[in-house]
Amino acid sequence: MTWAGLVDAVKSAGAHGRALRVRGGGSKDFYGQALEGDVLDTRAVRGIVAHEPTELVLTARGGTPLAEVEDVLARAGQMLPFEPPHFGPGATIGGAVAAGLAGPRRAATNGYTGAIRDFVLGVTLLDGRGEVLRFGGRVMKNVAGYDVSRLIAGSMGTLGVILEVSLKVLPRPPAACTLRLALPDPARAIEQLNAWGGMPLPLTASAYRDGDLALRLEGAESAVKAACRRIGGERVDDAAAAAFWTGMREQTDPFFSLPGALWRVAVPSTAVPLGLPGAQLVEWGGALRWLKGDADAALVRREALRAGGHATLFRGGDKAVGVFTALDPVKARIHARLKAAFDPARVFNRGRMYAEL
Repeated sequence: MTWAGLVDAVKSAGAHGRALRVRGGGSKDFYGQALEGDVLDTRAVRGIVAHEPTELVLTARGGTPLAEVEDVLARAGQMLPFEPPHFGPGATIGGAVAAGLAGPRRAATNGYTGAIRDFVLGVTLLDGRGEVLRFGGRVMKNVAGYDVSRLIAGSMGTLGVILEVSLKVLPRPPAACTLRLALPDPARAIEQLNAWGGMPLPLTASAYRDGDLALRLEGAESAVKAACRRIGGERVDDAAAAAFWTGMREQTDPFFSLPGALWRVAVPSTAVPLGLPGAQLVEWGGALRWLKGDADAALVRREALRAGGHATLFRGGDKAVGVFTALDPVKARIHARLKAAFDPARVFNRGRMYAEL
């Protein structure tokens, strides 16, 4: 479907009270609450619109395959800083931004960090009225509408269709090293991760489970070598390290195949180990705790709240308990007003985040 075709489809849906499900490659259909409405396929609206390597900016249409974007950047020695998961060969750049998910590099401590919203410079959005809106720009200096552009990251397609997005990109680190260390005590491991996080070390990823800690260091070769000497541990073969971090990002690591539901628990990095039944994997320097098992949803959410965070039912389990943590009244009103402003007829992705939106 062309750009004009998308506009016509949205106007028709609004006029007839029909719901539309915004969908690129469908690689993240598992994520979120309901899948409601006729599929609005964005994949025909694709292509790299502009790439300015010297300006560290790339602009692409929403239906552009994520792999294509990454390939263009790789040829220029650059990357998407937020290391987005694909979760399937059909992933698109618009879907990556809409889902708002970042990979292992999210909590890097050396400037290579990446929350998606921090790298969105501008978006062209098709709203629920069928109007094309533009926010932000294609250069770092142009910040008009910047907050609205960032708002689209993680909105799960509930506010509109991403027709085009401009992103800040970064150079690929010139050197990398992955270390493995044995730390049997989870509390000690979290303390150590936070201690390293406060040091001038080029840490760009961490993963801890079952007494085994993996650390990725990236940056200037001299800095990486110095950090490896300081931390110690066993260096992992480069090919094996690349496969390991890909497994973390794409959830193909054996941990994610364990039985039970997968919970994504976001907490302060200094939070003590969660007292929950099931297997646990710690990422992002302690700030992201994956839980695999059959723990009661209410218990998981109480423990997350006690630790100062929140829990999301990421994969599997009974979605009747709510995929996302319930909003307090103030946040619920803000969400409702945003939905009303961008999609008053509730055309897009009804109930994908919350049943009432």
